[in-house]
Amino acid sequence: MSEGVSGHSDVLIVGGGHAGANAALSLRQQGFSGTVTIVGREHEPPYQRPPLSKEYLAGDKAFERLHLRPREVWGEKDIDLRLGQTVVEVDAATKTVTLDDGARVGFGTLIWAAGGDARRLVCEGAELAGVHTVRHRADVDGLMAAIEAGARRVVIVGGGYIGLEAAAVLTKLGLSVTLLEALPRVLARVAGEELSSFYEAEHRSRGVDLRTGAVVDRIEGRDTVTGVRLSDGSVLECDIVVVGIGIVPSVGPLLEAGAAGGVGVDVDGECRTSLPDVYAIGDCAAHANSFADGAVIRLESVQNANDMAVVAAKSICGKPEEYTAMPWFWSNQYDLKLQTIGLSTSFDTTVVRGDPAQRSFSVIYLRNGRVIALDCVNAVKDFVQGRKLIEKASAVAPALLADTSSAPQGPARGAGWPRSRSLPSSLEGVDVSKGPWGRLSEEE
Repeated sequence: MSEGVSGHSDVLIVGGGHAGANAALSLRQQGFSGTVTIVGREHEPPYQRPPLSKEYLAGDKAFERLHLRPREVWGEKDIDLRLGQTVVEVDAATKTVTLDDGARVGFGTLIWAAGGDARRLVCEGAELAGVHTVRHRADVDGLMAAIEAGARRVVIVGGGYIGLEAAAVLTKLGLSVTLLEALPRVLARVAGEELSSFYEAEHRSRGVDLRTGAVVDRIEGRDTVTGVRLSDGSVLECDIVVVGIGIVPSVGPLLEAGAAGGVGVDVDGECRTSLPDVYAIGDCAAHANSFADGAVIRLESVQNANDMAVVAAKSICGKPEEYTAMPWFWSNQYDLKLQTIGLSTSFDTTVVRGDPAQRSFSVIYLRNGRVIALDCVNAVKDFVQGRKLIEKASAVAPALLADTSSAPQGPARGAGWPRSRSLPSSLEGVDVSKGPWGRLSEEE
């Protein structure tokens, strides 16, 4: 052991979220017998993040039910958890990291799965008490404490999925909710106008004061929040502000160590960075994605975190394979389950299948006549069938895609919408209850 190094792990994993936890478990599943250590900033063992803005915030699920594995499993798998610690420096030459308490830990292989931090407002008053984000358990606990203390008027900044999910829960809890989106429509970065219009109408019908084209000038208050001033000079009085405007990838130490990247760390098909024996996975990993027409993107989803973790583990164990997983995501708002398959980036045509007025429909995205993605609202069959169309890059006439009374077949056998007799009545074989939830990066 090098002088000044307080420990060593054959595989050191930075980050205790979905990506880091699954990487450790996947190493054991692949037969890796060396030492494995997870360094996590939070004091909790790895837990599910998606329920934070839904069931946990609503009080429907106790935190203990969010653990990815029972606490004893980590010991049984001989996975060392170093919780409540942060990596502040990476030395690629000596293969060591420095923790926030000054300790140095050596590694044989490093997996960077640090995720990201909630992006914060940069305006005056952004640091006042009463301004909350929704990223970690402590964030939500603080928000819940404010509500229990009597907060009743909420302004949510950001019309992405986090903002919309928070609006749905807080409305159901009886709070007065105003949601602000700076762009002309909600979900503008990740979905077509049809889906945006549907969710805007849905939230307004539930009593949310949803405002688009609304730009925050500053947060009002002395020690704590009293209101939000908009660029037009108007002031929205409130007790708390919830900010949901994306994340900032936690990649500073890795980039400072020389890893290639920018808004994320660049990785190849096996999730390797430009540094030897250093991998990056999950929200912070920028990769060329075939479902985005080869563009380099980051994906903030459980599916991406889990699948990248498996790819990295296999590569470390000498069983390399390329990351080719199809992206899929989900979001629950009120009694609406949105399931997305594929990536709608650079679409040139949309088709609505079903009737939004019936609250069960899909928006199908095409590029050059071929299906590239679907947003399915309370339409699980479409979600399953859509995967097949995307896998085959199927070219299907828009009229056939929109026609729910028939089971269209494409120009080649199997290229069209699967015949009705083959449709499952549920998502058999697609484990939605445990699986992916997330969204395309707000920055993409």
